[in-house]
Amino acid sequence: MTSLLDSVSFASGTKMSNRFMLAPLTNQQSHADGTLSNEEHHWLTMRAQGGFGLTMTCAAHVQKTGQGFAGQLATFGDEHIPGLKRLARDIKSQGSLSIVQLHHAGQKSPADLIGRAPMCPSDDASTGAQAMTNAEVYETINAFVDAAVRCEKAGFEGVELHGAHGYLIGQFLSPEINQRTDEFGGSLDNRAGFLLAIIDGIRRDCRDSLNLSVRLSPERFGLKTSEMLELFGWLVDSKKLDFIDMSMWDVRKDAVDADFAGKTLMEIFGGADRGNTRLGVAGKIYSAADAQWAVDNGADFAVIGRAAIAHHDFARLAGANPDFTMRAMPIAPEDLRAEGLSDGFVEYMKAFKGFVAEA
Repeated sequence: MTSLLDSVSFASGTKMSNRFMLAPLTNQQSHADGTLSNEEHHWLTMRAQGGFGLTMTCAAHVQKTGQGFAGQLATFGDEHIPGLKRLARDIKSQGSLSIVQLHHAGQKSPADLIGRAPMCPSDDASTGAQAMTNAEVYETINAFVDAAVRCEKAGFEGVELHGAHGYLIGQFLSPEINQRTDEFGGSLDNRAGFLLAIIDGIRRDCRDSLNLSVRLSPERFGLKTSEMLELFGWLVDSKKLDFIDMSMWDVRKDAVDADFAGKTLMEIFGGADRGNTRLGVAGKIYSAADAQWAVDNGADFAVIGRAAIAHHDFARLAGANPDFTMRAMPIAPEDLRAEGLSDGFVEYMKAFKGFVAEA
């Protein structure tokens, strides 16, 4: 049986000290201009101190017009570098691999937050999103690459591209949302071109040792599991990624796609050939046993979300005790504050039914 305390090495030469990764978690704690706040710094470095082998930031937007939520960390300007530098230094000081997740919300950007209609591969009446021009597509590709360069300059050891949960990269991948007729629409090869161009740009402009990964959804959001599996193979064959982070919502769930009836998402992606590309999986991993199950069923490491909110030191506790389980929900606000959540973060978590106990 694979130990959760085993280190995981990556093709770039980077390494995580165990098989626990902090998921990129929305927390709405940064300043309105996207600069790092003391609250977000405290929240993230506390997880690094708690033993996570990899500490990833929340989704950090690469363009002002790509912001997805209030209080979001940003990477679109040099004014963000000082805070990022402080954060990278303090995560690394705890022996945790430091990674920024790069993000653009696309049609999910609130118009009142960004001051214009949101951007999307195609016009979308339901959100009021406007189709991006060809020039805007290339500007956004360059914005992702420039953001990666800033994160590298700030001292982070890697970046992850947020291609999951129906945000802009995922919108390009979706045959339902993406109705473009230029080189970024039509076939999967074309729809994946946006993501692949970002990857190529980062590999061109950043050092070879920068850890580069992509987060993907295997289904929902207008995606086809068969296409996501094909894309998974392309990314593996390219040998340009250190790992793929599959956000499954529940690592034990069956695939929705009728083409994979009777198969779990873990069987599909955990069993896929991936050469030297590592696989992380997320979705209802609430205990040491859940994390062990994930790695025993094909993952290289477990991506921890809610359990890491409930316990800053989940990695240390689960690594030391195979019977460790996340505290029962709902969780008292004072207990969450003791785990490093600001009042604003606690308030945000109340949107998730049953997570925070009522006062």
